[in-house]
Amino acid sequence: MASSSGDEKTEREEQEEALIALIEHRAKEVDHLRTRVTYYKSQLEEAEKRLGETERKLAHLRSRGNTVPSTKVSENVVKVRVKEERRSCSPTPTKTGEHSRNGKHEQRPQLVIPAVNPKPFVPVKMEETDSRSIPSHSKSAVKEKGHRISREHEGGETQSKGTKRKFEQREHKDLIQMVCSSSSPRTVNCQTSNHIPSQHKRKLRSLALCPTNDQLFVTSALDGLVNLWQIQARGDRSSASHLSTADCASTKNRRWPEDIAWHPHGGSVFTVYSADGGDSQIAVLNLNKPKEKKRVTFFEDKPHVKGIINSITFMPWEDVCFMTGGSDHAVVHWTERNGEDCWKPKVLHRSMHSSAVMGVAGMQQKQMVVSVGADKRIIGFDLQTGRADYKHQIESKCMSVLPNPCDFNLFMVQTSTPERQLRLFDIRLRRTEIHEFGWKQESSESQSALINQAWSPDGFYLTSGSADPMIHIFDIRFNSKKPSQSIKAHQKRVFKAAWHHSLPLLISISSDLNIGIHKIV
Repeated sequence: MASSSGDEKTEREEQEEALIALIEHRAKEVDHLRTRVTYYKSQLEEAEKRLGETERKLAHLRSRGNTVPSTKVSENVVKVRVKEERRSCSPTPTKTGEHSRNGKHEQRPQLVIPAVNPKPFVPVKMEETDSRSIPSHSKSAVKEKGHRISREHEGGETQSKGTKRKFEQREHKDLIQMVCSSSSPRTVNCQTSNHIPSQHKRKLRSLALCPTNDQLFVTSALDGLVNLWQIQARGDRSSASHLSTADCASTKNRRWPEDIAWHPHGGSVFTVYSADGGDSQIAVLNLNKPKEKKRVTFFEDKPHVKGIINSITFMPWEDVCFMTGGSDHAVVHWTERNGEDCWKPKVLHRSMHSSAVMGVAGMQQKQMVVSVGADKRIIGFDLQTGRADYKHQIESKCMSVLPNPCDFNLFMVQTSTPERQLRLFDIRLRRTEIHEFGWKQESSESQSALINQAWSPDGFYLTSGSADPMIHIFDIRFNSKKPSQSIKAHQKRVFKAAWHHSLPLLISISSDLNIGIHKIV
């Protein structure tokens, strides 16, 4: 009897401990949601103020006799209001310690991948998950993204293939005046990290986040595979589940993708290869096609004449197009033809670089393509005038270029100089560097072009991988060249750490064959 009584006591104590732990967990969840509610209320008040001011301006304009038909005005007010409420906010810590995200309604996630050309959506088949384990802000982000895109196709507004996509101009913010303005950095608190197997058999090469669905990203590796992932945000410990794998190795020489890029509509991923041996140069992985159909299409056109194609980037303009830069010194402009997965190449320039073009990017405020090369040159080519409007040459090889997401005049160039790897430039100032950053590598002095950088959505922070197992974070407001902080994130070389668009996450890839999901607060 005594033994039975002791077992009951032990069982009761275990149940009590479990309940206490559950109460603590749910108390934290309640506190988190209360903070979010407070934040959303303040955002709503600001949005209502802006709306009221705009309505007063309209009333004042009408009182002066410049009337506008009421139907058009109501449509414009709705469009402005929707755009204002859904504008992407900063993911960096605010004064309350929370991350700025869109004030979106709490709804169950509806994961869809929009097609490359506007047509009915095909949902991605997801693995079974417990919806209760997904935080409400994650559900909101995915649901609102789906609704925003779906509304563009409601009301019978079917668009023919090859037509312009509905384009939303981002807001320019003047951040350059804040560069080097602070003697102390603002650090990012990386609270927890979770590492998951990448499902690749060889070293990872690229990482790209979906531009239209907050829960999707892809990885590529030297095994020629492209893996599609879904983010699983579960409390303090986020993860990702593997959704599908596509064999994207080139048809002739079975080469892996050198670089990848999402189509702006989010329904497909583009990959680039090499111009050697008559092999395929460009392929598109269409995520809307069923598995039984051919999802990978290789382009017939081969405008690059030799060597590796180092970079592919979609331009941030209304007309959908992308640029490729290769070892043949060329930058190629690809525009969409009428027809699915059909693109027309045009060599933008092949003689402005005397060595391999390592990176290409488009400037937001004008149709200018910035290319950087191993010849140490930075070229800004104006598509309107057909000539180089910006030229600069530095003392070391340029490995990549990355425009700031908020300040359209600011861009970053990665170089091969140790401890001066990152340089900031203003496109308006010729041959003038406004700041530089760098780090000292313990394992190697050589700089790898496979290590890439990423901007935070608010434009203040840069992350960079490293030959050491570190993620370096730089605050452009910090007047030092050193990282504002460094996070030991992997066991081997880190290739990239990308900031999530709306969730407080950094996602990294490494040669240790793992994907890192790092929660920041």
